Amino acid sequence: MFYTKQLILLGVVYASALTAADSLIPPGAKPTNLGRVGAGESPLWHPKGGYLLFSGGGNIGRWNLDGTSGVFRQSAGTNGILFDLQGRLIACESRNRRITRTESDGSITVLADNYGGKKFNSPNDLTIDSKGRIYFTDPRYGSRDTVEMLDEKGRQVEGVYRIDAPGKVARITTHEVDRPNGILIPPGDKYLYVADNNNNNVGAPRKLLRFNLRSDGTVDFKSQKLIYDWKGGRGVDGFEMDQKGRLYCAAGRTEANQYETADAKGGVYILSPEGKLLEFIPIPVDEVTNVGFGGPDWKTLFVSAGGTLWSIPVTTPGWVRYMGK
Repeated sequence: MFYTKQLILLGVVYASALTAADSLIPPGAKPTNLGRVGAGESPLWHPKGGYLLFSGGGNIGRWNLDGTSGVFRQSAGTNGILFDLQGRLIACESRNRRITRTESDGSITVLADNYGGKKFNSPNDLTIDSKGRIYFTDPRYGSRDTVEMLDEKGRQVEGVYRIDAPGKVARITTHEVDRPNGILIPPGDKYLYVADNNNNNVGAPRKLLRFNLRSDGTVDFKSQKLIYDWKGGRGVDGFEMDQKGRLYCAAGRTEANQYETADAKGGVYILSPEGKLLEFIPIPVDEVTNVGFGGPDWKTLFVSAGGTLWSIPVTTPGWVRYMGK
């Protein structure tokens, strides 16, 4: 169910700039390490259950407010997870190369497992618009031996796709984004943010991009805007938005590797809607992979990093489509 009041608020303030008087983090607040619970990706607050889900170790894990943790769904093979407008869990099953929905009775519905008869590369992250259409990224990190997605010239495709209904899938980017990772549609459905994060190759893109999104769910590629560039460092992986339209991006690394420098330190980069760096929250564990807002008032930012889970209070509540009301 939509949280209409929140959408109206965001529609008014989305493009507003941060003033000097605004404070993003309460004075003296620092990230808290909640433990090595296997949080590899996609911290997702369950508003009705009052606990956190995350992807890691091949499972969907669960972390409770009392500090205990466990397994929510075994052998899920997921990366990005979110709730749809009815509160059902939608998952990028990277290992199984498909998008699924967990129904209220616990059964699994496959929403998409191919495009044009070709298996997806490894669905990574996803977002949803106000009509309930699901958009997901399909990069391939690591070995490319099993890639089936090719264009008419035989080039491998790492695209962005839209699911209009189970089995009804459209490709909305082909080579316009080099290697799409994190993805977000903000309130109003006017924009599509995509992390172009090819961190397997020196000199490849590590950028956060924004496109105009048409009402039919297609992208205006001429509208492309660079929001932020991590250059030779580790680019943005997952990211979320607060109720004032600011972007909280998991990016950077503390120790360089053969592909990425440590010039951009690992942590959470908080950006204005237009890409101004407003705040940086260092997280001392590589790799910082994703963020998610939660807690009873949505003023806790959870961060997944190298299997550990972190939290830090924020002054502005996070924004998500499904608020569980």
